[in-house]
Amino acid sequence: MEVRAVDKHIRLSPQKARIVADLVRGKAVSEAVSILEYTPKSASRYIFKLINSAVANSSNTEGIDVDTLFVKEIFVDQGPTLKRFRARAMGRGTRILKRTCHITVILDEA
Repeated sequence: MEVRAVDKHIRLSPQKARIVADLVRGKAVSEAVSILEYTPKSASRYIFKLINSAVANSSNTEGIDVDTLFVKEIFVDQGPTLKRFRARAMGRGTRILKRTCHITVILDEA
């Protein structure tokens, strides 16, 4: 039985979050959590909390053994982009794109 958790509007580039998501895809939850604890990327903090949230969701569902869960799917989608301007020379302005992402984690029993 699948359990899922979604975190939306994270102020992090999807490209950077996908690097960390690829590290834990297909791993057991205990192994994924230990990998994320020692990964020095800012996305690892968000994915760590999201996996723990999915495990908490599974404890509310009857018939699921928490020890046998693994990361079946994890994907990072692009969220809305915040558009800002930065002052440049001769009265010009350049656009700065502050990207956001949506992260979805699906856990399943082995």
